[in-house]
Amino acid sequence: MKLHRMKYRAPLLMGALVLGACTVSDTKSADTMASASAAPATVQPATPTPATTPVQPATPPADSASSSAPSSASSSASSPLRVEVDLKARKLYLYENGQRVETHRVAIGSEKWPTQTGEWTIKQVIFNPEWIPPDETWAEERQPKKSGAPDNPLGRAQLVYDPPRTIHGTNQPSSIGTNVSHGSIRMNNAEIVALAKRIMTASGAPKDDAWYAKAATQRTEKQVVDLPHPVPIKVY
Repeated sequence: MKLHRMKYRAPLLMGALVLGACTVSDTKSADTMASASAAPATVQPATPTPATTPVQPATPPADSASSSAPSSASSSASSPLRVEVDLKARKLYLYENGQRVETHRVAIGSEKWPTQTGEWTIKQVIFNPEWIPPDETWAEERQPKKSGAPDNPLGRAQLVYDPPRTIHGTNQPSSIGTNVSHGSIRMNNAEIVALAKRIMTASGAPKDDAWYAKAATQRTEKQVVDLPHPVPIKVY
């Protein structure tokens, strides 16, 4: 009878143990889920989106506009003078601000060596010029002439516009009004000196009386003057 009761009690005890084990496990799971659901959720702070700031163009320095623009001081100004040479009339005309202010008789090129027509600018004035034979057939056997030499064909002054052709003085004043030169334009010495002075003054290269006096007395000393504002010349 005792053995029979023990036979039935053993399964009951095993079932109770299994049931107790399941209950503990389930309880732990339930507790874990409850604690998980009860714990506050960790909220990550939202990363702020930086505001889009429009990029402003760099402001140039205050003087950049003026530095890129051409300066009025550096811009070239034209001379108020203009020279014209009428080959048929054999005359030179000087214009100032559009008005004819001087007229001079000149000698021009011969039929074999005519004075070239065209338009140029007078860029240089030379007092007491030296004569160097040009690279042309008529001058092959000619010798250079020093400044102030009596046989120097360029005379007292020279206006350079289309080398070797220039406007210059002469050691043959009787040739004025004829066509006997090798292409250059000849003027009376006194007139070319006065014209050279006027052109230098109007073209930004004035000289004082002492400078001109020295050029007149020291004839063997060549004086070259570049004109800041060249003078237009037309030969027709």
